[in-house]
Amino acid sequence: MGKQSAHIVWDWNGTLFHDIEAVVAASNAAFAQFGLGPITVQQYRELYCVPIPRFYERLMGRVPTQSEWLAMDGAFQRHYAGQLAGCALTEGAEELLAGWGAAGRSQSLLSMYGHAELVPLVRGFGIDAWFTRVDGRVGPSGVSKSEAMARHLAALGEVPASRVVVIGDAADDAVAARAAGAEAVLYTGGAHSRGSLEAMGVPVVDSLAEAVAVAERML
Repeated sequence: MGKQSAHIVWDWNGTLFHDIEAVVAASNAAFAQFGLGPITVQQYRELYCVPIPRFYERLMGRVPTQSEWLAMDGAFQRHYAGQLAGCALTEGAEELLAGWGAAGRSQSLLSMYGHAELVPLVRGFGIDAWFTRVDGRVGPSGVSKSEAMARHLAALGEVPASRVVVIGDAADDAVAARAAGAEAVLYTGGAHSRGSLEAMGVPVVDSLAEAVAVAERML
């Protein structure tokens, strides 16, 4: 297999897009509406999981009702949108995307951020040309990435899953990759603590440069 068959599927939030502080601020704003106190970035990383109602259960001590979940999710989305202007690409992301593409390898982007919001955001950073596909969430929020990953890989066409490495910041990225027959590398700069990521049994790294280097060795 040549270089072209080596493919990275990038995650967006917490991986290419450094937004963990914005995510935690928006989460705290949503929690406050239900009398929950704020949490730190480290606490968020220790508690975060999907489906997201389970994350809220860890904070509330009970399963949120459907109306509570919808209200908190709506509050989160509103506050997060207000934080976007202060977020940027993760350090070195643009150079890594360009380098991988210039080497004749392919890459795509799969996010559980809403597709309609994701596409113009990615385009605004001027990096969309490096991706063969950019897919965001089209269904309800808060769910696992596995089904979306299966659709995304199927849409890549001739790239076999065995030649794909998923780079993300969440345990669910590894779950989705494994279910689809792909490899995964997890980055510690986003939603999970290192311990949570290491429990997934895949390589864990502290920078995107390390992630790409590991992906290259795996492929």
